[in-house]
Amino acid sequence: MALADTDVRRATAAVTTAARDTTVSRCAGAQASRAALAHLPGFRTGDALASAVLTAAAPDRIAIYDRRAHSGLRTLGITLSHAPGRYSRYSRYIERIDQLLAAPASIRTWTPRDMDTALYWMTA
Repeated sequence: MALADTDVRRATAAVTTAARDTTVSRCAGAQASRAALAHLPGFRTGDALASAVLTAAAPDRIAIYDRRAHSGLRTLGITLSHAPGRYSRYSRYIERIDQLLAAPASIRTWTPRDMDTALYWMTA
């Protein structure tokens, strides 16, 4: 409520554009859209709520990150670092999702959202 409606709309337009940009990798789109969202209060840290907003902006391209999805990756033996670096944890998560989606032919029709849901249910 501290920001003007026009400022929120400008920020969310940038988020949506970055999340839907198919000219860049899904990982790069996730990085750019997460960075654009960080300008809004309440989205500077943490990826769970932010990823839900990003997924609403680009449901066929982005996935929801939460502790259960993270645990699902661990169950599969896939490491997801919390360490700072060139890419955010969220963009590294999307990179892992892409790796999983590229694996067996039986899931090639899955979306990133299908994959995050499967990871979630692995530990539910």
